[in-house]
Amino acid sequence: MLMLAACSGQRTPPPSAEIDETGYRDAVRVLASDEFEGRAPGTPGEDKTVAYLVGQFRKFGLKPGNGESYLQSVPMVEIRAGSDAALVVSGRGATKSLEYAKDMVIWTGREAPEAALQRSGLTFVGFGIVAPEYEWNDYAHVDVHGRTVVVMVNDPGYGSRDPKVFKGNAETYYGRWIYKVEEAARQGAAGVLLIHDTGAAGCPWSAVVNGLTGLHLATAAGGSPGGVAIAGWLSGGAARALFAQAGIDYEASTAAAARPGFTPIDLGLAADAKVNNTLRRFSSSNVIAVLPGARRKREYVIYSAHWDHLGRQPVEAGGAIFNGAVDNASGVAGLLMLAQSFSRTQPPPDRSIVFIAFTGEEAGLLGSGYYIDNPVYPMRQTAAALNLDQMHIGGPTRDVMIVGYGNSDLEENLREAALQQGREVHPDPNPELGLYYRSDQLSFARGGIPALYAKAGLDDSARGPAWGRAQLEDYLAHRYRQTADKYSADWDVRGAAEDLRLYYDVGNRLARSRRFPRWYPNSEFRISRHQGTDAPGQ
Repeated sequence: MLMLAACSGQRTPPPSAEIDETGYRDAVRVLASDEFEGRAPGTPGEDKTVAYLVGQFRKFGLKPGNGESYLQSVPMVEIRAGSDAALVVSGRGATKSLEYAKDMVIWTGREAPEAALQRSGLTFVGFGIVAPEYEWNDYAHVDVHGRTVVVMVNDPGYGSRDPKVFKGNAETYYGRWIYKVEEAARQGAAGVLLIHDTGAAGCPWSAVVNGLTGLHLATAAGGSPGGVAIAGWLSGGAARALFAQAGIDYEASTAAAARPGFTPIDLGLAADAKVNNTLRRFSSSNVIAVLPGARRKREYVIYSAHWDHLGRQPVEAGGAIFNGAVDNASGVAGLLMLAQSFSRTQPPPDRSIVFIAFTGEEAGLLGSGYYIDNPVYPMRQTAAALNLDQMHIGGPTRDVMIVGYGNSDLEENLREAALQQGREVHPDPNPELGLYYRSDQLSFARGGIPALYAKAGLDDSARGPAWGRAQLEDYLAHRYRQTADKYSADWDVRGAAEDLRLYYDVGNRLARSRRFPRWYPNSEFRISRHQGTDAPGQ
């Protein structure tokens, strides 16, 4: 007995696979520090971010995920519009110049030193959607070649509040503003101006200004979304003034656009616009690490999070840093803690687990889109993707919300894991925001890989759902895509840790299963791995 005791006493107990809350807090603090300058691609902030992530993956014992490298190079082009961008609307006896960043934000996706509109007629095309499966075509009775279309964001279901139109209040793929720009280009438009509305867009005007003034990125191989000469946003006030200049009732016209049979309206106005650009080509990086599986190492479960944020303002504009603590230092830190936990898991999972920190999410899912077009791991052998974005900062919640609810049976895995935590699972309570289409899970879904995006719900365990909703609304109004999104030492990270344990459990189950998750029959992303059916927008 003494000998047995002595032998057992010499053993070192295996490290715990439990989520490291201290490590999580430290990772957020580092990534959101001023030293990392807001983590914009192609800047010293990227260099520091990538070096930190690679160092952490090495520390946890994970192998390089792209051959001998932790990096996948993503070729990008930076198109930086000058603050002298101009937009003038004339007609109906008036000429009005719109103020950059106050009334409008415009840019070009073309890799050119300048782009312009000259006397381009304005046509209001409602939601600017062509969706055969919903029997909807806003361009059916109009030729917009060479013209500039004025477009509402979101989709007719949101606009009409009719549950029988599209998906009712839940935004669809067609509600995305990037889709609107792409569709306008397909229709031959020279320009597209999106009407901002906080409810429909899911963010305040300040988020548009901070995210889209000046710098625009695109993958160098394909250009940025669209292809129109000029794309941009109009503030709500500027849009109403434009309709007033045209002598057209704004409320009546936008309401009509949400009903079947809407006919586009020639506003009788013309737009002149110009942007002057500085161009730069560079390579950014997706950071990839892998924990090889024990039995089926050629099958993969992917965890992802985007490392990038908005960087910092030019010195002449004040040089303020957009630290992006919640968006998305919180998610990348979670990715690191999951990597650490899986590296300690015994026995190791059967399938390989891949951890990817994507670049260029804020610029239109560029890094994840590039990965799907140039996959490091075979798509047919990738079981699922679990994405982390804007983790819950606060205490534990009684509920978990699934963003993009009703897409795949990954939700059943999540529900089982949540029950073990004593938590309920329900759909995203704000489906009109279309959050599933805003982060990197969308790229996987379009590529046919079931992708889950879930996070803490609003029912705070200590304070209840009203308090939780107030916290979310405060974040969207005052910190989302603003310089106030900073890390604080008084953050409560228990809720984030709880969600990471949930994601760990879901991924661990997937990594030990033989079956591949499936899309539900009614999912808009119901792509057969074997038949290759197209998803929306492909």
